Amino acid sequence: MKDLWKITRRNFLGLGAGTAGALILGCRIGHQEADGEAKAVFQPNAYLILHEDGAAEIRVPEAEMGQGVLTALAMMIAEELEIDWESVRVEQAPVDPKLFGKMSTGGSTSVRQAWAPLRKAGAAAREMLRTAAAQRWGISPEDCRAEGGRILCNKDQRSFEFGELLLDASSLPLPEDVKLKDRSAHRLIGTPVPRSDTPAKTDGSALFGLDIRRPGMLYAVVARCPVFGGKVGAVDAEAALKVPGVRRVFEISSGIAVLGDSTWAAMRGREALRIDWDKGEAATWDDQSIASYLRKKAGGEAVEARKTGDVAAALRKGAQLLKRDYSLPFLAHAPMEPLNAVADVRDGSCEIWTGTQAQTRAQSEAAELLGLKPEQVVLHETFLGGGFGRRGWVDSVLEAVEISREAGAPIKLSWSREDDMRHGLYRPVSLHRMEASLDAAGRLSSWHHRLVAPSISEQLWPGSVRDGLDHMALDGAENLPYSIPNLLVEYVMANTPIPIMWWRSVYNSQNAFANEVFIDELASLAGRDPFEFRLGLLEEAPRLRRSLEAAAEGIGWGRDPGPNRGLGVACHASFGSFIAHAMEVERIRGRDFRVRKVSTAVECGPVINPDTIAAQMESAVVFGLSAAVRGKISIRGGAVVEGNWDDYEPLRMGEEPEVVTRVLESDQSIGGIGEPGVPPVAPALVNAIAAVTGEYANTLPLGN
Repeated sequence: MKDLWKITRRNFLGLGAGTAGALILGCRIGHQEADGEAKAVFQPNAYLILHEDGAAEIRVPEAEMGQGVLTALAMMIAEELEIDWESVRVEQAPVDPKLFGKMSTGGSTSVRQAWAPLRKAGAAAREMLRTAAAQRWGISPEDCRAEGGRILCNKDQRSFEFGELLLDASSLPLPEDVKLKDRSAHRLIGTPVPRSDTPAKTDGSALFGLDIRRPGMLYAVVARCPVFGGKVGAVDAEAALKVPGVRRVFEISSGIAVLGDSTWAAMRGREALRIDWDKGEAATWDDQSIASYLRKKAGGEAVEARKTGDVAAALRKGAQLLKRDYSLPFLAHAPMEPLNAVADVRDGSCEIWTGTQAQTRAQSEAAELLGLKPEQVVLHETFLGGGFGRRGWVDSVLEAVEISREAGAPIKLSWSREDDMRHGLYRPVSLHRMEASLDAAGRLSSWHHRLVAPSISEQLWPGSVRDGLDHMALDGAENLPYSIPNLLVEYVMANTPIPIMWWRSVYNSQNAFANEVFIDELASLAGRDPFEFRLGLLEEAPRLRRSLEAAAEGIGWGRDPGPNRGLGVACHASFGSFIAHAMEVERIRGRDFRVRKVSTAVECGPVINPDTIAAQMESAVVFGLSAAVRGKISIRGGAVVEGNWDDYEPLRMGEEPEVVTRVLESDQSIGGIGEPGVPPVAPALVNAIAAVTGEYANTLPLGN
């Protein structure tokens, strides 16, 4: 043990800070246990630490917000390492861009980006252990194999446990190139592994941002102008300061902060404030003016995003024409856990506890606010009680930091449900002007989609969108999968004062709705079965076609569902995955419907954990149905009307349909799962209802 570095758990995480690409080359390290005995550990890279007792500690740099990323990413390393899952301990990685690069979680990128590097990280450690064993035995590494946390000799019964080889392995160079296991050899990947975060979330030991307590901590809320862009005018805090438990009231960048001995005291103090707001120009905006603005923009100039053939000529020659407008509202993220953060700003340092999708941004922007270096800001990532893109922005974190700096004490900032609903960043509103033609044989001969919507990119980073063409806004529109000889997709940027942000599946949820309802209407116009009509247009999209066929088979497409029942289908490709939903709905009475069953098919390439995929599809169906049936953020006088679950109501448990998921594994490129299940939900619902009523809704939510 004399050649080990003897370090504590506290300073252990600082090792390797000068490395890049999350790789630490052949570290020889140890840590000091409570009993004073130094224990050997082997850390071949930033993700993996092997211990003498045979345990593997796997650190995951992505945020866990219910999508199962802690388990999925750890499974990749464990698979290649060849260690039993029971020996794996999964931990949240420290926020350190020098070790892990830019840390953020969103866009269904976690598994896709980690698929190659994390398997290589596990394979590199396996090969170093195999080489260490071979050297001890005086044989070739090819005569050894890894299995179940041991290195075995292929010629006899000799074996070493991983823990016996740590010192030998740590002296070896990191392999430059390692061979990954064939899919047929996987023992862990592709199996339904229990989630690593489930025990803590079941027994109550899991820490979310709202669970954090610090010595001497005060509690804060913020009064913000109800109108977007408004500012503080005159403030009368006399009554607020008389509320028992209220400590201080002061202005910050986003409004008026109220500090108290408890969150309840701070909230009561906020209610007692008298504030005259300078509401600004946004106060003139409402739902009607926004809708009129979009229609006016739709009739103006547009930027061409994709063009094939001659749409104008095909429309003139078309035997049948169809024109439709589809409109979708602003939507809130509404995570179950409202935004919150704990901040402790000291002289020359800052410590933050929060659940965020943007760890690096939170750290760097907090440092910029305080005039510190990023390494002077320590960010502790907690579990997230939902994100859906909202926690990809760090406004609540910066509020907490600003309040702690002024207070000179650690503070916990809490947003109420109403704060979260009325001061959020929303899925953009949009208008889709669609026009298409069928030839004399009923074939789709042209397609014109003019998308009118605000630009998230331009609002967040003014000047970032070149020539008025926001390709993010066109995701799912300009890459339409259907083979159409004449096609034109255009974009019209229509920014409003309403703040917008990435929402689960971003613009795909809107573009898929317009695409998939319109294609159904075209099939009806042609007198064709909507499923067969789609199949004929997907010859060049085999992965999506495969999902469509599987979803239709799962719902029993082609059968007579019975009186007052209808079947609908929709498919969409996004975030590298190909997903179709087929739904059966039943009319209860009048215009009231119930979704009885959803058949979902997913083609996402290699499958890590099929249970996670099924859970994400069920989540996407509930999330998508909630938005389709009731989701709408209304604007009146430049402010959000909705404030809580009573007027922004999600699907209730008793309303949820049966969801059956078919996972179609393949050797194609790996796709994401968290977001791509949402886009086909709303159009499948509308199409199923139309099968009963003969009418296609072109505006959401359907509850309107």
